[in-house]
Amino acid sequence: MLEELKTGPVVVGLKQLRKALRDGTARKVFLAKDADPRLVEPIEAQCRQDGVELCWAESMAELGAACGIDVGAAAAALLQ
Repeated sequence: MLEELKTGPVVVGLKQLRKALRDGTARKVFLAKDADPRLVEPIEAQCRQDGVELCWAESMAELGAACGIDVGAAAAALLQ
């Protein structure tokens, strides 16, 4: 599932993800299970409301590595 992040246009981070959701360009959202719930719960709710596919990564480190960055990431999205 996380391999998909290497195949297309991606945004990494909560700020960029919120913008993609607002613009309607997020196709699939990835959230880290160990991220602060206060940060990811509103994103999860927005995805469910907008009908955007949502997937969970086991950790921020795993999500960051899948995105090709050296630090953890709480959120990422594949764009249309």
